[in-house]
Amino acid sequence: MKVKATLKQIAKELNVSVSTVSKALNDSPEISDQTKIKIKEYAKLKNYKPNVIGLNLKNRKTKTIGVIIPNILNSFFAKVFSGIEKVADEKGYNVITCISNESIVKEINTLEMLSNGTIDGFILSVSEEAQKLQDYSHFTEIINDGTPIVMFDRIADEVECDKVVVDDYNSALHVTQRLIDLGCKNIALLSSVDNLSVGKLRANGYLQALENNNIAINDKIILRADSEADLKERIDAVFENNTIDAVFALDENDSVAALKMGLKKGYKIPEELSIIGFADGILASRRLTPSLSTVSQHGVEIGEVAAKLLIDRLESTEENIPYETVVIKTKLKERESSRKNND
Repeated sequence: MKVKATLKQIAKELNVSVSTVSKALNDSPEISDQTKIKIKEYAKLKNYKPNVIGLNLKNRKTKTIGVIIPNILNSFFAKVFSGIEKVADEKGYNVITCISNESIVKEINTLEMLSNGTIDGFILSVSEEAQKLQDYSHFTEIINDGTPIVMFDRIADEVECDKVVVDDYNSALHVTQRLIDLGCKNIALLSSVDNLSVGKLRANGYLQALENNNIAINDKIILRADSEADLKERIDAVFENNTIDAVFALDENDSVAALKMGLKKGYKIPEELSIIGFADGILASRRLTPSLSTVSQHGVEIGEVAAKLLIDRLESTEENIPYETVVIKTKLKERESSRKNND
């Protein structure tokens, strides 16, 4: 049997975008006649067939939402999911949840498997591998085939769709400024998420706060890693070889690692070392001693807003509704791990 080509394959072979291929095959006036002819002839040559099941189901709703999360261990994603499920249940929708395990291949396979008439739309957070490769064409292809996507937390600016994010940059700027206002002058940065969009934004906010206060950047106390394993290997050197009086951690696991290392090295927390981290879980607030000061990302609210955006788009009778990016404000919850005022 002759293998059918996909929109993505045709786009790659002709060195054009998936969107251009889709529009050309649908006789969009945005595409020149010459380009249309070239793409149509190539598609015919490669035995391209549109997704008939998907087309037939466009006007018949399954009342099911597909949710793709990068990993199951992060409590933040669990909170987002609970928000999605709450709104979906209220609106009469079912939810199918899949885990990409940070793999672009699993992400692509899941999108293809569920978009063939199984679900009406997706809510997802982009996998680590897709962000590392900067490859988001699989999302665009799904959207162009008529299945809407809402991205949350980890998003791709290149993909035109609805998005729900927290204000990572300004949140990090605010936290770092708070530590400076508390009298901290040697603020270490710990990040195991530097290859993710959220990690880069948070690190930039930290650096901007230092610049705003004329504090010299000390690369020796800035640990930007791409994984928990890498961070654990290098964290000891940050504490052992440098003078630090505060830590800003960019992920829940980084926050816990900072607290444990600070205690191991004999720091009095918060008198000698203040620690604030991005975290949204019970672990940070209730199960650690001292309890951890955190930037709460409001995961449940993110899930609720994402579900409302998708369902509103699915149920709207209007066409070409402008895409929306909703920014959820974070909240700094100060607990025992950070000083409350200047000594």
